[in-house]
Amino acid sequence: MEAVAEPRRVQTLVDAGISRLPSRYIQPLELRPDPRRCGIDVGGIPVIDLSLSAGDPVPAIACASRDWGAFQVVNHGVSSRLLEEMKSVGSSFFSSPMEAKLRFACDPRSPASEGYGSRMLSNDDGVLDWRDYFDHHTLPVSRRNPSRWPDFPINYRDTILEYSDGIKKLAQTLLHMISQSVGLPPSYIEDAVGEVYQNITVSYYPPCPQPELALGLQSHSDMGAITLLIQDDVPGLEVLKDDEWAVVHPLSGAIVVILSDQTEVITNGQYKSAVHRAIVNDHRPRLSVAAFYDPSKTRKIYPAPQLVTENSPRKYREVLYGDYVSSWYSKGPEGKRNIDALLI
Repeated sequence: MEAVAEPRRVQTLVDAGISRLPSRYIQPLELRPDPRRCGIDVGGIPVIDLSLSAGDPVPAIACASRDWGAFQVVNHGVSSRLLEEMKSVGSSFFSSPMEAKLRFACDPRSPASEGYGSRMLSNDDGVLDWRDYFDHHTLPVSRRNPSRWPDFPINYRDTILEYSDGIKKLAQTLLHMISQSVGLPPSYIEDAVGEVYQNITVSYYPPCPQPELALGLQSHSDMGAITLLIQDDVPGLEVLKDDEWAVVHPLSGAIVVILSDQTEVITNGQYKSAVHRAIVNDHRPRLSVAAFYDPSKTRKIYPAPQLVTENSPRKYREVLYGDYVSSWYSKGPEGKRNIDALLI
C-alpha cells in the first residue's frame, strides 16, 4: 500500500494500514536507531531501593547522577495500585474512538499546549516523532482545569489528580537527596526551582511500519529540574551512556528518574542531565507517563555558589527559565544543544 498523506494523529496512520513511513517521520540517517547497536549492555541503568531497610540511598543516587543522569527507584512510596491505574486510564484513552479523543485536542498553533496532540515543537520543518500524547497541566493548582482532561474512563480525572500529588512528593524527596549528595542543604534545589510547575504527559507510541527509520521521541535532555517516568512492559526508552544507547528495561513497580537541565546548571555540571530517546517497533504499541518538575518561567537559574570554587569554576551562565523554554521549543531539543548554549 502506498503511503498516505500525513493526517493529524499518528494513530490514524496506523489505522489506515500504511506499510511505508511518510517522509515527515523519516529521521536523518545519522539519527536513526541502529538495530545492531540499540540497547546494548553498558552495565544497565542503576536501580536504587528507597526503602528504609535498604540503607542510605544518597551515595547510590550520587553515583547514578554523576555517571548516568538517570536511574530507576523501587520502594519509593507511590503505590503499585496508583501506578497501574495511571497507565490503565492512559491506555483506555488512546484505545477510544478518534472522535471522542479529538474533543480534547490541543491548540496546534501553540507549542506544548494542554491536551491531545502529536507535535510539541513550533518549527514547521522538523522531522516528526512517531508518537501521540496527552499533556496535562497539573501544578501549581491554579493551572489545573480538569474539564480539559478526558472524562473517560470515569476515574480518569481523579487518577490524574492523585498521581500528580503523589509524584510531586516523590520528586521533592529525590531532589532533597540529590542536593545532599553534592553537599548542599537538602532543600537547596527545591528552593532554587521555587514554585513547581508540573506537567504530566501520557505518550502513546503506535506500531510503526518501518521502525528502523523513525523515532518515537528524538534524542534530547529535559529542560526542567527532574522527570519521573513510568512505562508499560514494552521496551523503548533509551539513555545515552558513553556514546552508546542503553535500553531502560521496564521493571514492575519502578519509576525512572531522569535528571534535567536545570539540575545540571544548579550543580555546576557535577551531575549531567540525561540524554534519552524513545524507539518504536512494528508489532506492539507502547505507553509511558512522564511527570515533569519544572521552575516557573520567571525563575532565574544559576549554579549554586557553594559549588563554584577555584578548582571548579563556574560553568554556566544564569538563565531566565522562560527564555530557556522558548529556545527549547523554537529550536528543538536535538541532544543537549540548549544547555550547551549556557556554557561559559
